[in-house]
Amino acid sequence: MAVQEILLLGNPKLYETSLSVERGKLDLLRKVVQDLHDTLMDFRSKYGAGRAIAAPQIEVMKRVIYMHIDKPVVFINPRIDQKSPKMIQIWDDCMSFPDLLVKVQRHKSCRIQYNDIEWKGQTMILEGDLSELVQHECDHLDGVLAVSRAVDKYCFALKSQRQYLAP
Repeated sequence: MAVQEILLLGNPKLYETSLSVERGKLDLLRKVVQDLHDTLMDFRSKYGAGRAIAAPQIEVMKRVIYMHIDKPVVFINPRIDQKSPKMIQIWDDCMSFPDLLVKVQRHKSCRIQYNDIEWKGQTMILEGDLSELVQHECDHLDGVLAVSRAVDKYCFALKSQRQYLAP
């Protein structure tokens, strides 16, 4: 269990679709979850950001997301089954391109269904930035990066230039 290397923009593995986790593999998954935790906390200490990470970002091609805001939440085989028609635009960032911001459009709210680390079915309804965060992480499981969802060709900026960006 350790900090893992985060795959960076340009790595072809980031564009692959992840495989579902089988119930019988939960014991092996615990190491992956610890690695996701360690990697997220390391990134957070270096960059002062980072709320969630998807397993493919550490080259584990499984449908697992680790989120740590107030407490850790593990999403196994998550699926967003409802999305609001109302959309929001935000400047998105990603651990796979830590110096870049991308303006994207996401659903203002969504409902996600998933299994937790004990394989119990869970449902969560998320709004605003948490809805955007879960949509971003679920995209990673499908091999889709925020750069592919840019609103237009002018919606890219370096984080160092944040002060010049319109909301």
